[in-house]
Amino acid sequence: MVRKWSVPYPAVNGEEERAAYLYLPVDYDREPDRRYPVLYMFDGQNVFWDSDATYGKSWGMERFLDENRVPLIVAALECNTGEHYERLDEYSPYRFEEKELGRFEGHGDDTMGWFIQEFKAFVDSECRTLPDREHTFIAGSSMGGLMSLYALFKYNDVYSRAAALSPSIWVAPDKLKALVTRAKIQPDTILYMDYGSEEMGNHKTMRRDFGSFGTKVMNRGVHLTQRIVPGGTHSEASWERQLPFVMETLFYGLDV
Repeated sequence: MVRKWSVPYPAVNGEEERAAYLYLPVDYDREPDRRYPVLYMFDGQNVFWDSDATYGKSWGMERFLDENRVPLIVAALECNTGEHYERLDEYSPYRFEEKELGRFEGHGDDTMGWFIQEFKAFVDSECRTLPDREHTFIAGSSMGGLMSLYALFKYNDVYSRAAALSPSIWVAPDKLKALVTRAKIQPDTILYMDYGSEEMGNHKTMRRDFGSFGTKVMNRGVHLTQRIVPGGTHSEASWERQLPFVMETLFYGLDV
């Protein structure tokens, strides 16, 4: 079951209403004493339903979780859909410039502040969550994947596990690696990270940056699952097909 409602969000252009989504497991009402891990996700409009998805295709997350009876709460927030690519600003923790799109200041840390202080607090108060770090995950794709990496390493005291699909490492690969180098990482940290073989050419240094970033992560002792998806593309349809790998990694060794 997915609940959808509207929340006030402090966007880069001023406060605006955003769609929020909350998935509850199929057994949630049948087991009133049970508590669940929570997965926080970016680009919420693309997570559950094709009817809400930006390009008409979602991850199909509700269907996957229901069919496999995954004991997981999922909380997702709609991204900034502004016509001036404000999403790139809200979903980047670093200043960067894209030749065809312009310069972005990078308000990703503000975004994470809202996710932790407002969104997580609300979900924990309204649902039967396991609110501790061990059972708090985060995931996203593209710029949302970049944000998931940033969240895992900058806020490792909040998130123990993350999934970053087709992460936009190209935004600031050196700054991201510097973050991994200096981050205080707990030894049970788990990361799933992939990139589609068909999208490697979208940025000329992507293959090198993806590989070197994975090496940096492993050198910090993180339990990493890193894949190049054969035939994978930069699309919700491709990311949906990776859900079995994502869930296997997020739940590995976890007793829920």
